[in-house]
Amino acid sequence: MGHKDGASLALNELRKESQDLYNRIHSIAEDAAFVDQVYRSYSRLPLIPNMRCGAWYTDPDTASNERAYFKSTDGHTGNWSFNLRRPNLHILPLICAHAGLLLVDSTRAGKRMPDALSKTVPIWCAVINRVVLKTTSNLNVDTDAWNTKLYTPPGVVSAQEHDQIEQKLDGWADDLATSFYVLPKLQYPLRPIWITPSTTIFPKFPDTDAERRFYPIICISASKQVLDGIERRITGFAYIQGSGDDHELWSMGLTPAQFWKHKQTLLRANRNELPTLVQALISSPNTLPTRIDSHSNASFYPIPIQHVHGRLSICTTHDLSSPLGDESAVVYLTSADHAPPALKDHPCVLYIQTPQGKKGQHHFLHTVLPQVMPFIFLHLQNTRRVCIACETGTDTSIGVAIATLTKFFDDSGEFCGEFEYEREGVLSKDDIKTRLHWIITSCPQANPSRTTLKRVNEFLLSPPEFLPPHQKSLYPSAVPNPSSNES
Repeated sequence: MGHKDGASLALNELRKESQDLYNRIHSIAEDAAFVDQVYRSYSRLPLIPNMRCGAWYTDPDTASNERAYFKSTDGHTGNWSFNLRRPNLHILPLICAHAGLLLVDSTRAGKRMPDALSKTVPIWCAVINRVVLKTTSNLNVDTDAWNTKLYTPPGVVSAQEHDQIEQKLDGWADDLATSFYVLPKLQYPLRPIWITPSTTIFPKFPDTDAERRFYPIICISASKQVLDGIERRITGFAYIQGSGDDHELWSMGLTPAQFWKHKQTLLRANRNELPTLVQALISSPNTLPTRIDSHSNASFYPIPIQHVHGRLSICTTHDLSSPLGDESAVVYLTSADHAPPALKDHPCVLYIQTPQGKKGQHHFLHTVLPQVMPFIFLHLQNTRRVCIACETGTDTSIGVAIATLTKFFDDSGEFCGEFEYEREGVLSKDDIKTRLHWIITSCPQANPSRTTLKRVNEFLLSPPEFLPPHQKSLYPSAVPNPSSNES
């Protein structure tokens, strides 16, 4: 066998080990034990996962119900951003109430910690702190003592990269300060602190307001940094750094909530038994769909958009097996070829089968949006509330909600009626972004894809000649019969 063949076999073996379900489950358990050790050292602070990876390492019995959505891509070199689509402002009240926070994430081989913890969170802290100073007229803040510095982990972020990020902070702060979002009152600035398995001494923080100078945002990188990302254990498994990452590649459909619910059973199973056990767990009739369950305790049951007084709400199709009552209408978007029996042919339910992939995006622009707009308008005009459901509750339904809010509600969140419905050529991308911010304020897990947002922009901003003839006049009289299902 040649040298190249041997190297190729070794690489394939490493890859096989890294995707092995048994190795992953036991590696996660080892990292979760470290997270629990940190939590016991700071038990007064709430523990939350950074989605999605962090949910594997946080025990639902000790973790807060809140979730954070800091993305590593917002911290990638040259791509730094305070992303207004992921402002994470919903965790600020939790931080203020408990004077700090424990945030859990991990990363794969090659890094001590994920970019989400080493750069995205530090950017977030510094920007929030600067915005507080920009709004001091409404807050009792000691501007001289208020720390707006950027803090990044030594030895992880270079001095050059630190300086490059720092130059952009004021611009991001201006964007947040002039957006729809409203920050709660912060008594102290935020400051990131990092703890990894190689940390020898956990830092201590004051327990009293008299001594406190900042709210610690303790970023826990759960996984050990090991050579090549794999390290063999004498207990019979190969430790995989960042095992909770990219779970679609190895989990066989198992989700974090299922892992924690059946943790001891899973860890007792031998390597050969484990795949069969996981298949039995995920095929249980009591098992939630993967995408919903991956958020563990996060609820998707109709979440009202507060800025429009709950006239519009979002949820998953899984949470909507029956109509919501005479005062509500439902838009039900699913890839399934039929609606639940209780929703079928209901006069206040519009069911549309939505294909996936590229075909689905074309269908979203040319069929879904033109068909749902008049349906929603009619029911809003009849003073009903409207719930928009898709399979994830985070993408297609959000796109429909953005279009609805832009067309039918003014900037103060009031329903405008037919005049606003007919307006053409007065919308801007800023109007559309603001409507998305309304949604994210009430539903932080909202995560519409770039493609979905692009289709919404096309639908709202394109001149009438862009649309086929049957889509140019979308008025209440054109409302389709809700019982005639589109497939």
